[in-house]
Amino acid sequence: MRLREERPKRRRIGGTMSAIIKPHGSSVLKALFVSDPSENERMQREAGSLRSTVVSSAAAANAVMLGGGYFNPLSGYMNKADALSVAGDMRTTEGLFWPVPILNLVSDGARIAAGERIALRDPNILHNPPLAIMKVNAVEELSEEELAFIVEKVFRTRDPKHPGVQAFMAQGRTLLSGPIDVLNFSYFQADFPDTFRTAVEIRKEIAERGWSKVVAFQTRNPMHRAHEELCRMAMERLNADGLVIHMLLGKLKEGDIPAPVRNAAIRKMVEHYFPPNTAMITGYGFDMLYAGPREALLHAVFRQNMGATHLIVGRDHAGVGDYYGPFDAQTIFDEIPPGSLEIQIFPADDTAYSKKLGKVLMRREAPDHTKDDFITLTGTKVREMLGAGIAPPPEFSRPEVAAILIDYYKGLAASGKDLA
Repeated sequence: MRLREERPKRRRIGGTMSAIIKPHGSSVLKALFVSDPSENERMQREAGSLRSTVVSSAAAANAVMLGGGYFNPLSGYMNKADALSVAGDMRTTEGLFWPVPILNLVSDGARIAAGERIALRDPNILHNPPLAIMKVNAVEELSEEELAFIVEKVFRTRDPKHPGVQAFMAQGRTLLSGPIDVLNFSYFQADFPDTFRTAVEIRKEIAERGWSKVVAFQTRNPMHRAHEELCRMAMERLNADGLVIHMLLGKLKEGDIPAPVRNAAIRKMVEHYFPPNTAMITGYGFDMLYAGPREALLHAVFRQNMGATHLIVGRDHAGVGDYYGPFDAQTIFDEIPPGSLEIQIFPADDTAYSKKLGKVLMRREAPDHTKDDFITLTGTKVREMLGAGIAPPPEFSRPEVAAILIDYYKGLAASGKDLA
């Protein structure tokens, strides 16, 4: 059954009543960033004197998400028992619903002892500055069988060509678990000052805008007409107060459009085609897992934490290649126990421009259409057009968005890079 909608608590904001969905697993959002400036400075000095380890990009991204409150109510990295329980049953050993293990896997754990306080250094910034301080509760080895179990459950494949499997297996087998204090948000605040937001900040802005029913749209790509209209459909059908476009700003697989280009294209689209106070443009610091259904559930968890009541889950959400069925990321929400989450999904099919009706619609809602009744372009064809300086039809892509993408793809073509 679909997750039912429950009445959230109400808060008074600026003289108006705004209902905010409660965070996942707690009544108050728990962000692990050390926000007091003097305490943060003290801990920065402490980090310089501690034994340290440069963590993987995935572990660094987990720290950023923990720091921003997205992974509420977790207090840090999971131990082996929780990792295996979450992988197998989507529950921690204490019974908290959680779909993906949140880990700090290292390859040099032999020199670290349980009970130590250590500095976690950022792999994505020059000179690897401290990102967080961790109290190490346990140092545990994952066996080959345990690693394989986690991979199979989370990614539904052990194929080393799967980008998520590849990244996971490259981290190491020593699991460091324990609570952390996060000192900064890596490169995300500096590189994306207008877009990167913590769950705390987004929840606050939702309240300030007076929104109650809020739709979240996950994206790792620029938004074309189909995406734009899908967001509009969800808002209209749910009678939502607002939309949070929440783009991934972390690492992607080779060939995906980089975050600065996506950011510019999405901002241009919202500027021209969404009325004021209907859409927020935000981003979060995380590396894409490409874990399909499990990642869709994780997306729902942290969208609830940021204050969204609904998440758009489309065809092959968070997928890659043909590892998942087109709607596996939707049906998994029917498979979890009732009450696991309060956020609901807006299940969507492919959307495309209908030449017969003169508008964008979901394909499943047009049973009288053939494929020739829609304007459809393959990703390869779009990249070829953009690389040649040709804008796709306006029914497919807004001209303002196409102009930004043309500049990007022409640059790739000029440098001799493959556009496919």
